[in-house]
Amino acid sequence: MTSIPKGSAAALLLLALAGCGGGSGPENSVTVIPPPGGQTFNYTDPNAYTGSPNASLSTPNENTSVTQGSVTVGGQAIAYTATAGHLTARHLGTDAADASMFYVAYTANGRDPATRPVTFFYNGGPGSATVWLHMGSYGPKRLDVQAPSQDIPTPFALVENAESMLDVSDLVFVDAVGAGYSQAISPNRNQTFYGVDADAGVFRNFIRRYVTVNGRTASPKFLFGESYGTTRSAVLVRALETAGVRMSGVVLLSSVLNYNTNCGLGFTVQISCVGYFPSYGAIGAWHQKTNPAVPVAGLPVFAQQLRDLANNVYQPAVTTYIASHAVPDPATLQTFTNATGIPVAEWQANLNVPPDTYRIRLLPGFVLGRYDARMSVFGASPNIDISNTFISTSFDVGLRGYLTDTLRFTTPSIYTFSSPAINTWDFSHDGNSLPDVVPDLLAALTLNPRLQVLAVSGYHDLATPWFQTERDIARLGGHPNVRVRNYPGGHMIYLDNASRIAQKADLAEFYRTATQP
Repeated sequence: MTSIPKGSAAALLLLALAGCGGGSGPENSVTVIPPPGGQTFNYTDPNAYTGSPNASLSTPNENTSVTQGSVTVGGQAIAYTATAGHLTARHLGTDAADASMFYVAYTANGRDPATRPVTFFYNGGPGSATVWLHMGSYGPKRLDVQAPSQDIPTPFALVENAESMLDVSDLVFVDAVGAGYSQAISPNRNQTFYGVDADAGVFRNFIRRYVTVNGRTASPKFLFGESYGTTRSAVLVRALETAGVRMSGVVLLSSVLNYNTNCGLGFTVQISCVGYFPSYGAIGAWHQKTNPAVPVAGLPVFAQQLRDLANNVYQPAVTTYIASHAVPDPATLQTFTNATGIPVAEWQANLNVPPDTYRIRLLPGFVLGRYDARMSVFGASPNIDISNTFISTSFDVGLRGYLTDTLRFTTPSIYTFSSPAINTWDFSHDGNSLPDVVPDLLAALTLNPRLQVLAVSGYHDLATPWFQTERDIARLGGHPNVRVRNYPGGHMIYLDNASRIAQKADLAEFYRTATQP
């Protein structure tokens, strides 16, 4: 998930997406390599971790808790080792300690590390901990959210995850610096890594260190980022390839690849909202506001109609509107209304309808969720996102209990779900004040012709719209190693039970393709 910047210059531009073993210091600590199975170590970490921009550690450690578990996927039980703790990311070239990164790794027992894939997961923000992917997506356990239901009791039940990706890859969930229990190591501060390039650099250094100390240099390696995590992934995969770490694949979930062309992240009077238009249609169809009505099963066909309407009619019209405020004829406006459910009067008032306007205009008296617009709440402020607030407490309670009771990792520190990083984040990259990372992705594909990329989006996401992602990916020129998949659901597609099953099948096929000899 992602966060909204407040009280800073960024707020004017962006609506951003929310044991045993080891030594005591950065120079002599040793990572505990997970045992082959059957052993358990509990660990209480005495260090204090905080999301403050000025925070740093003087005595980091690499101690871990190690527990054993089993999950059944596709009818087969997979015994695994779970390792929770810290690993020091060391600076490329100097080997100086950058940051103490908190991670939870799930490794299937008895598998050959030379051929077994390993995937690194992270959420976005910037400033978000990786709690959402860890507890909601493809780990061995998940919280049973059943999106978009708003009737399910909370806190959500923790259940065995039949769609876990442990059948295809080992999994490493890692928190960004300043989030979760990750923290900069002195003389660095958390703020040192609050920027597009510095953040990608410390993740590169963590991954390089992890694969080295855990004997995974020969493993097929994957990145799995969500939201701002996709911005990170594009920069990170290029940085890894440049540093000689050969990657096999990148999964981009709910992408934001170019902040300069997304009207939900900047000035809507200057940036076309064409990337959101098909999302408005998909959401209008869900709420039965389109004319004619569109059944759920008909969404893929309707999506193509929305693409055509956006490209051939809406885009030229909104380009003209931005330049001269000229509004199309009534028949054209009625076409937009039929396709999205937004009344003609709204299109007349502002043809370049931004996502927050759509959230409060589709259902009179209600505000739609931003992360999942299938959800709504009556009479709330548009600053309230029901698709966020409804699930947040359950993830907070669920993760804390899971770390302590199941993974046997305890600490007196408070787990930072979302740090204030976005308020002082350096968004500049490659000469732009806001990042455009499509060139980074293309550079990585050029450096590594075997690299595979999968971009996945939810039809009902008003934070990172699926059509904008398709338009950004199209700049790669129809690269044969890149594929795009869309599913019913919001920003966190995996919270929808049906879409999680469908997405897992596509992920399994993607991994097979990316690991072929």
